Amino acid sequence: MSHQPLMPKATAVWLIDKTSLSFEQIADFVGMHPLEVQAIADGEVAQGIIGYDPVQNGQLSREEIARCEADPNARLQLLPNALPVPKARGKGARYTPVSKRNDRPDGIAFLLRNHPKLTDAQIGKLLGTTKETIAKVRDRSHWNTANIKPRDPVILGLCTQSDLNAALLAVGERPGAAPAEAPAVAPAPGAADDEAA
Repeated sequence: MSHQPLMPKATAVWLIDKTSLSFEQIADFVGMHPLEVQAIADGEVAQGIIGYDPVQNGQLSREEIARCEADPNARLQLLPNALPVPKARGKGARYTPVSKRNDRPDGIAFLLRNHPKLTDAQIGKLLGTTKETIAKVRDRSHWNTANIKPRDPVILGLCTQSDLNAALLAVGERPGAAPAEAPAVAPAPGAADDEAA
């Protein structure tokens, strides 16, 4: 059985005390071994546990218990839950250790250069940064612009490869494809002479 009742041992105590169900039926319903249910009935286990009424808390109906009491081969079925399933909470704000905070502009620069299709909101969510910081890195007005070197945020530990791949798929880029080529910069005059020497 995939679903178990809340507080299985307490539910087993209540079913043993208040019904004439077999140990096998109770064990199957609460997800325990029949010998463990028998030990509860004998008072060897769960001595201080107060029974938990599965009818009162909406996990079973009286009709379901009566049906299984009449047929020893029948198995109890949990009622479908009337309560809505709680939504999973978001991760919230991302914490970046102090040692990695100076790496964040490098990761931003890498994403701006290699994945220009990513929006500021996606970059902000991926790296845990603000749109303001992204704009400053983009227009080179960041206070530390001279020291920013585009580096892969995955290698820096600012995001996971799977998160980056998911963001790239969302904008229609193929993860793992060669990054967009930056325009070639012509070497400064005389640079070729220095290399030859």
